[in-house]
Amino acid sequence: MDMGYAHWMVTEGRKEKEPPFSRSPSSEAYRRLLAETLNLNRTRIFAFKNKPPVPVELIPRQHTSSSASSSSTYHQQPKPAKPRTSERALDAPDIVDDFYLNLLDWGSSNIVAIALARSVYLWDASHGSTSELVTVDEEHGLFTSVNWAPDGRHLAIGLENSEVQLWDAASNKQLRTLKGGHRCRVGSLAWNNHILTTGGMDGLIMNNDVRIRDHIVGTYRGHSQEVCGLKWSASGQQLASGGNDNLIHIWDRRRSSMAAAHQWLHRMEEHTAAVRALAWCPFQANLLASGGGGGDMSIKFWNTITGACLNSANTYAQVCGLLWSKSERELLSSHGFTGNQLTLWKYPSMVKTAELRGHTSRVLFLAQSPDGCTVASAAGDETLRFWNVFGDPAEAAREKSAPKANSEPFSWVNRIR
Repeated sequence: MDMGYAHWMVTEGRKEKEPPFSRSPSSEAYRRLLAETLNLNRTRIFAFKNKPPVPVELIPRQHTSSSASSSSTYHQQPKPAKPRTSERALDAPDIVDDFYLNLLDWGSSNIVAIALARSVYLWDASHGSTSELVTVDEEHGLFTSVNWAPDGRHLAIGLENSEVQLWDAASNKQLRTLKGGHRCRVGSLAWNNHILTTGGMDGLIMNNDVRIRDHIVGTYRGHSQEVCGLKWSASGQQLASGGNDNLIHIWDRRRSSMAAAHQWLHRMEEHTAAVRALAWCPFQANLLASGGGGGDMSIKFWNTITGACLNSANTYAQVCGLLWSKSERELLSSHGFTGNQLTLWKYPSMVKTAELRGHTSRVLFLAQSPDGCTVASAAGDETLRFWNVFGDPAEAAREKSAPKANSEPFSWVNRIR
């Protein structure tokens, strides 16, 4: 590190030294004094005996933090994602580890429904109590899907034998069974007011009016393999469907008549694996997020008016589920191999802001609490976990109950335009 000293060692220092007996005491004393003055008594260059002195701050840090942060904004790197743990974990024995099923849902009455093999259980999130709703015998097969109606009281349950049961969860009574529509298991369900849309392994999508006897009021034909994802838009005018044929279809509710069965609004073919994860954006109309399976591993965003793909992000893992935050521009995804984690993304930059780990198998099923703060996840490891990923439920309850103040002066004055 000292080029002057190194040069001296190469040139002068390697010359044959004068014999000690030829030096006088005065010259030897002068030599030692000169060596100490010029710091030439060094034999190990990287031997630091003492720590370097701490630099003295000429200006206190609190006076420079604000200006320094503004000047270094463009040089800061994004913070690494911080792992989070679940708030609660419950056992979910005998849950079916099947990518194409939908076995978990959280209703507006704050009750979680989960299908475990041939039984459906209800967990009341307000009181922490668990009850068994129904158990079927072997001839009915396994339960393959559950979905709450918007009222949070009525629950639709799909079965392996192609039937769909409707239950009143408040009174624990079965209301009716929908038959004659599908030929195979019903793996996906989606409510739109009084219309229950069902997707089957036969590739068919059916609209069922649960108020009338002849309940099938419309059929969509477009998938060649099992329909594993169904989601109605908030307006109730568009239906998104995903299938094992790697396709996404956007259907218009007004075209659900029997005569227009093949008339989808858009057909998206960009995914290269089964599409089960679908989520409509709550803050931007006509924006749909979709996730591909193990052969695709991407999250894509679609304009459902034009059918255009707006963006695509590689997650490097099987995408099993997607949920939007109701308060922030964030998207949560659940994954299979290789991480078996939940990942929180900032939208639209798709910067990873958090990873939630705890499951030891692929996280197949996601559901969101009515207040939007908590997410329930169920995996093949037979556990049901709860994560406060989108905020504190207690704080959300306080904000909801508190009166809203005017955010700007003179807000009571009528605007000109």
